Amino acid sequence: MKSLMSLWSCTAEELAVRCHTSAARDITTVACRTEHEGLSFLGITLANYGKVIQNWLDRGFVDPSEASGFRRRPHTGFPAFLSGFLGRVFDPASGALLDDPDVESVYALRQLTLMFSKIALPEPDNTDSFRLPLKGGVAGTDRPRVVSLVRERASLSEYVQCELDVRASDSALSPQYLADFKRVSEMLYGEMFSILDSDILNENVFPRHGPGVVADRRSSNDKWQLRSWPARLEPFMRASTYLFPNFGHVLAEGGDSVHIYEPGAEMPVRVITVPKTLKTPRIIAIEPTAMQFAQQGLYRGILDVIKEDDFLSHAVGFDDQEPNRRMAEKGSYDGTLATLDLSEASDRVSNQLVRTMTLDYPMLFGAVQGSRSRSADVPGHGIIRLAKFASMGSALCFPFEAMVFLAVVLLGIERELNAPLCRDLLMKEFRGRVRVYGDDIIVPREYVLSVVDELETFGFRVNIDKSFWTGRFRESCGKEYFDGTDVSITKVRRVLPAGRQDAEGVIAAVSLRNRLYWDGLWQSAAWMDVYLRKLLRAFPNVAPSSPLLGRESALGYEFRKLDPNNHGPLIKGYKVVSEIPVDKLDGTGALHKCLSRNPPVPPELSLFGYQHRKGLAIDAQSVDSEHLERSGRPKRVSIKFGWSSPY
Repeated sequence: MKSLMSLWSCTAEELAVRCHTSAARDITTVACRTEHEGLSFLGITLANYGKVIQNWLDRGFVDPSEASGFRRRPHTGFPAFLSGFLGRVFDPASGALLDDPDVESVYALRQLTLMFSKIALPEPDNTDSFRLPLKGGVAGTDRPRVVSLVRERASLSEYVQCELDVRASDSALSPQYLADFKRVSEMLYGEMFSILDSDILNENVFPRHGPGVVADRRSSNDKWQLRSWPARLEPFMRASTYLFPNFGHVLAEGGDSVHIYEPGAEMPVRVITVPKTLKTPRIIAIEPTAMQFAQQGLYRGILDVIKEDDFLSHAVGFDDQEPNRRMAEKGSYDGTLATLDLSEASDRVSNQLVRTMTLDYPMLFGAVQGSRSRSADVPGHGIIRLAKFASMGSALCFPFEAMVFLAVVLLGIERELNAPLCRDLLMKEFRGRVRVYGDDIIVPREYVLSVVDELETFGFRVNIDKSFWTGRFRESCGKEYFDGTDVSITKVRRVLPAGRQDAEGVIAAVSLRNRLYWDGLWQSAAWMDVYLRKLLRAFPNVAPSSPLLGRESALGYEFRKLDPNNHGPLIKGYKVVSEIPVDKLDGTGALHKCLSRNPPVPPELSLFGYQHRKGLAIDAQSVDSEHLERSGRPKRVSIKFGWSSPY
């Protein structure tokens, strides 16, 4: 805890010099409150204050009543905490945003308040609680107090309540709104859905197994020996096609080798919590192997087709956040674009909406619904039936939520225009002005109120604290801008390590040091240098591409000797070592995995056309030579001292 406080103090002093003010009283305040309130002050109280300041930037004036946890100045009511920085952005007398606010101070306010807003919880001591230090040292070294069990249970209860809200929204949505949604969806996705429908019919779908965990707890390679398949999915994606390398192996194993299980025997998704912030954990739903396998194939098909569409490729994003960020930057400068953020976005997408938009495409409809889990096992609540389409963890969650949001956004624009939209109008007026990436939405400012109203009509919740359209602040896809200037900050993700035995902590601390350096917080990076040199036997200058844990610098790297084999430079330092688990696979499963990684090219398609259409890598050199012996995500990482390349 003292180390985090010292880092914050160093950053405050550095930014105070840059902004020509003083942070001495602010440092005293943070030190005192951290001593009494612990990590929750840095991760929750201070972060909430930062969100309030963002709202002031958006609205253009200070509302001191929103900063109730901090002292105010006696006569003006202006917040006393960080007042040196606030006074360079807002008028201390009236609280109004200055005509020419100091952008450097805007950055400083955000950095000093939100620096610990995403810090992860330490590992739990037991199944009942997470323990965090009340004061001093590193997590677990001083008097602990339980802070997260109540929040974890509250998050799971909110997950169940969200399910009830989705059912209520489904009942409240009028048939006319549903018909309008279907019409706009058909305009947007009709051609895409037709292609996907044909691909599924012709078995031109290529599922994959990923390295992540599954509800039935199969290992990474064991997934390729899957011999059970949901009956709901069988008419649309046959087990004999997708669970075997070819039909000869189906005949060899016999017709009864695959267990086709009925809906009542389906395994529910396993709902878990993972660290997100000190205030609330993130809810993830772990899918069964068969469901996730089919979802991955459909997901790849959706991405391929969207990338070929002239409008959708600009309006929906799945793997590139830069267009959203550029649009947010533009909106902060000229005010023409608004950025919206949704709360519990994926958990509020109703399956009724997904069914409505795919209903006219029987193969796609059947495959999507057949690969969708219908129930969830929620700790403390048992197995519940799902009205939502899917939670985070489903491969189809992200693409379908984006498609649903885009359709609803365009409905909101239609309401404002009082006229239906068509493809030609979308290409002419809204290409490059409307974009959805997950729950990050960008729309023209003149339509924002109608869009917000439409989203809420369909049961979604717009997060007003993270949605901006009135001032000069915009935020989208992890980047923040004020008046056209990037004011994104460097966040501390983990408690600083007490020793090099905490390998993950050391790796995170080195990453933090380098991010501070490249973001221009050089004194803070220098403080991290001193801290890390006390932990590590060596902390050399390295290039960003080096396998060693070291100091990245614009001045380049250092080395001590040359490799006797290739005469390349070598230096001593710590290297990250992670061992992929032993997970042997042979027989039919091994053949199936190899062919799925390098599927055969149909003779009627050219090599280039097939690769471009399906996005598949068919270069044999790309295959890991040991993937049949070891597979999956490493269970642990460590650091090893030795010689390695500095670049």
